[in-house]
Amino acid sequence: MKKIVLMGRSETGKTTLTQALKGEKIQYHKTQYVNNFDVIIDTPGEYAQTARLAHALALYTYEADVVGLLLSSIEPYTLFPPAITATCNRDVIGIVTKINHPLGNVERAAGWLRRAGCRNIFYVDSKLGEGISDILEYLREPGDVMPWEMTETPQETE
Repeated sequence: MKKIVLMGRSETGKTTLTQALKGEKIQYHKTQYVNNFDVIIDTPGEYAQTARLAHALALYTYEADVVGLLLSSIEPYTLFPPAITATCNRDVIGIVTKINHPLGNVERAAGWLRRAGCRNIFYVDSKLGEGISDILEYLREPGDVMPWEMTETPQETE
């Protein structure tokens, strides 16, 4: 599976998405430092929100195959400037989170991600699991077996 680094402001849903992609129970957890898992790098929102820390995000892109820029549908603004993806030599995808929130504006968030340069945009509700399989399929490499493809084989009896 391709390795992805998740970037976005605080409370946009990076850690919740990480838990959903890993098939874990969703529970709130504030990310205080960069968590480098097998195929997911979960970064604190403060890194994207603070100029002095933002440079560290660039370093983590070198450890990933794909950069995921996250915006929640309820965000009133975007941190990502137009054409920011041109500065990265990795695939960059956009991920709109909290798509079912009653105050959300999914199209506005997707538009901001398109202006940032994202050609592929995924729409997710991590708590409901909506859109998670689409991201996993995008990250899939030849030979990867997805959780929904696994079949249990009965134990051999003697």
